[in-house]
Amino acid sequence: MVLKVYVSGMSGNKEVKKRQQRVLMILDSKNIKYDIVDITEPGKESEKELMQTKSTSNGATVSDPEPRHPLPPQIFNQEEYCGDYDAFDLANEIDTLEQFLKLAPADTTAVSSAQLELKQENGEVKASDDENKENVEEKPESEEVGKTADDSQAAADAGE
Repeated sequence: MVLKVYVSGMSGNKEVKKRQQRVLMILDSKNIKYDIVDITEPGKESEKELMQTKSTSNGATVSDPEPRHPLPPQIFNQEEYCGDYDAFDLANEIDTLEQFLKLAPADTTAVSSAQLELKQENGEVKASDDENKENVEEKPESEEVGKTADDSQAAADAGE
């Protein structure tokens, strides 16, 4: 399955640009493969029309709360509509992004196994930290107690 993110490379709306960047950044950070479809490029009129007809959310922004046509970014899995930026952001916040994107379970297990490998590596790092503690000299508590008693006695002698 191919995830498609419909964007506008020539949008004058700063909010649309920020939303597009955020969607792509989140997908990159989660190692989710996707294709970018720039609906403003010449020859992409059919892609733009597909996005506008299949999108059920318009991607309302603060500056345009009720747009005539769906605004990018719009997310599709193949030809199946997933949602707009607001739905994507909500799914990311509540940790249901894989379900929102309609990814196959095989795709999510690859991420899970990678996370398990990272946890194992972190465990090995902690073990090596413990090994380094053996090389550090530690003074017995009795020596430290003796020093504090000697210091307080010296201070008392100096005060007399």
